[in-house]
Amino acid sequence: MNKTKRYIVLFALFIVPLLFYIFLSLGINNFAKLPVLTENVIDISSVSKQHQFDRKISIVTFLGKNVTEVKGELFNLNEKIYKPFYGFKDFQLIVIASPEVKDDVEKLEKEIGAYTNMISWKFVYADDTEINVLYDSFKTNQSLDNKLHSSKAFIIDKEGNLRGRTDDEDSAGGKLFGYNMTSVAELNNKMKDDVKVVLAEYRLALKKNNADRQI
Repeated sequence: MNKTKRYIVLFALFIVPLLFYIFLSLGINNFAKLPVLTENVIDISSVSKQHQFDRKISIVTFLGKNVTEVKGELFNLNEKIYKPFYGFKDFQLIVIASPEVKDDVEKLEKEIGAYTNMISWKFVYADDTEINVLYDSFKTNQSLDNKLHSSKAFIIDKEGNLRGRTDDEDSAGGKLFGYNMTSVAELNNKMKDDVKVVLAEYRLALKKNNADRQI
């Protein structure tokens, strides 16, 4: 009887953690990761020393110079993407705009902040050249408009890579670089799912690292 108990204890101490480690390894290897479309985009720290993409999961938008016309996009993004995820560690939403419209942006920030916890919103002001250089580093299939605005929201991972889809049925060549903020359906049905995938990747990687330390 004592031998049986001893075997059970040994099994619990050594075999169970090993099986758990194998399970995590298989899960991470087989997990459907969100594709990297562009590696090593220019870090936002090149524009603002107070912010960075490194070690952050970032949603990036280019607001441009006509805030009134496009602010509805940010309201959509706030409701469908920011609110469900802002509580996650290292998650941030970065809005890039021209200093010419700082007053309008601050008004918009107050409007959204009236019913939203703005803790993970980051507003960055940059000149035209800086905005263009940063956007060009994303290497998307579209350009900013003449007001330095894009209706797309982009996912940048902790390594500074642009994430998206390579098999999107609604995009040319299947590549979805950014998510259309004017479309609540696209934010809700595509972007939300893809942000979940990126967050799950890092959670699984963290679990694997913790398992490695325990074995």
